[in-house]
Amino acid sequence: MGHTGQLPIEGGVNALAPTRAGNVPVLLVRTDSGELRGFLNVCRHRGSELISAEMCRSTIQCPYHAWTYGLDGRLLSAPRSDTEEKFDHDSLGLIPVAVDCWGPFIFANLDAAGTPLQEALGILPEWVASAGVNVDELLFHSRAESSYSANWKICSENYLECYHCQVAHPGVVDVIDTSEESYRLESRGLCSAQFGPVREGWKGSFDPTGPVGYGQFHFMYPNLTLNISPGFPNISIGPVLPDAPDRSSRYLDYFFGPEVDSGWIEDMLAWDDQIGIEDRALVEGVQRGVQAGALDDGVLLAAEQLIVHFDELLRDDLA
Repeated sequence: MGHTGQLPIEGGVNALAPTRAGNVPVLLVRTDSGELRGFLNVCRHRGSELISAEMCRSTIQCPYHAWTYGLDGRLLSAPRSDTEEKFDHDSLGLIPVAVDCWGPFIFANLDAAGTPLQEALGILPEWVASAGVNVDELLFHSRAESSYSANWKICSENYLECYHCQVAHPGVVDVIDTSEESYRLESRGLCSAQFGPVREGWKGSFDPTGPVGYGQFHFMYPNLTLNISPGFPNISIGPVLPDAPDRSSRYLDYFFGPEVDSGWIEDMLAWDDQIGIEDRALVEGVQRGVQAGALDDGVLLAAEQLIVHFDELLRDDLA
């Protein structure tokens, strides 16, 4: 996925940006008329990646052999192809990818006949709006990238429960009420959600008071995470990506409301970064344990019901 800040529409320019759908390279295009398009970021010649950085261009040119495409994906030129018999320009255009937006977030679907974005999102926009966050007003701030010596499913399952928060995340429980009575879990369709109110008598360096009174932590199957910290309008969003059976990576793009104080943002990012450090230790410990093969299975409690939802969706796909 990507975001609209990567593709400026001011000034009537053509903008290109690379991103990924899972581990598949995708090229996002914003034409000077404002139209959004998506293609596989792969040359039809011998598979080279086409674009590796954001840029403004009127054509797409492969850095390997200079095959050149229009912003509509048509192959415009291929050096020396004019001497080749039966070279068919028309059949060698870029492979299209379905793209759509929710607020500033751009989603790509490799299946042109796949579920439309709004249907896939389901109740997620309603949940986010209930926090008092208007996604259309959010501005991109920064991206944080991380990697883990753990399988992507272990990372996802860790995200889907706060049963471990009392033990492993003192900064979370200082700010958010994670008690069984207050911390709400819900799953619908492809989406799972955790809702945690600000703790009475909260403490610590991160001030959660503000118009956003709840923390919200959403997971959209199979691998998208979306977080709203309590305080002022904010969202961090990004996927958990499988890199190998025992390795994964993720990134989070941070967005904030246009009038959120920079000092508050700095405190919130530090608070969030500490949670990430603690989670890395947890998931890597689970990876070491499960790959030993000493246990046949584990046990899930009611506080881990969102993992059950995730596992059922995954089981159905694998079947």
